[in-house]
Amino acid sequence: MKPAAFDYFAPKSIEEALALLAEHGYDAKPLAGGQSLVPTMNFRLAQPAVLVDLNGIDELFFIREGGDGLRIGAMTRQRTVERSPLVQHRAPLIHETMPHIAHPQIRNRGTFGGSLAHADPASELPALAVTLNARLRVQSSRGERWVAAKDFYLDLFATDLQPDELLVEIAIPDLPAHTGWAFDEVARRHGDYAMAGAAATVTLAEDGTVTGARLVYLSVGDYPTEAFQAQALLIGEVPSPAVIRSAAETAAAQDINPGSDIHASADYRRHLAKVLAGRVLNRAVERAKAR
Repeated sequence: MKPAAFDYFAPKSIEEALALLAEHGYDAKPLAGGQSLVPTMNFRLAQPAVLVDLNGIDELFFIREGGDGLRIGAMTRQRTVERSPLVQHRAPLIHETMPHIAHPQIRNRGTFGGSLAHADPASELPALAVTLNARLRVQSSRGERWVAAKDFYLDLFATDLQPDELLVEIAIPDLPAHTGWAFDEVARRHGDYAMAGAAATVTLAEDGTVTGARLVYLSVGDYPTEAFQAQALLIGEVPSPAVIRSAAETAAAQDINPGSDIHASADYRRHLAKVLAGRVLNRAVERAKAR
């Protein structure tokens, strides 16, 4: 299998890359880790006329503290994020989730921002970005703007990015005090795409009631799916097993609309959604109590 013919550019700065995207528009495609783009090009499912390779832009590779949280450059390798003590300390939900993403060989090349921009509904990182209220800095030759992760995902493999824009930085705010976190997924084999996955954060007041909750699914819709009704059931309640069970049942029955495919039926995905919600909410509550 070979890709269709394309022109190749390897810019050394963000400005040079943005100029190329502005010049070629819809004909151009940025190349980050290439773990998704290159296979689709080989199958000719994607046929960009111009490839803009971002791997030579050093300013897109970083992990650092910034203000009220963590800043991650879009080209930072997933394996680097996985092994970062700073990520483990400031964004423990990301640290916990990284080993679930594909295999080490993929994470060695795959990039943090590339996965977010690719917007595969079965990918873990978009769901994490929504769960953690991440903000994404996108840039073009016209200027820059920040987009909340919850507003970034529009449809299947579709984001708010314009053809001349690049995702350059991700801002992850610190978790509030007394907040727990958890991630889990079910796949046929470790490293396969998940049939369903869930991420959660739960914040507790001094009296033990829930003051904040996020429950976000992957692989049950066309983009990261937030369980709004389940979250609402938790607010103001002491998160007893019965309350968490009710929230999990509500999430599976009302908050998601999964499809069927060769990997799992819609009914099975609803079952997984219920089980996973129970797991991650219970674990997040226990961690919130410990903090």
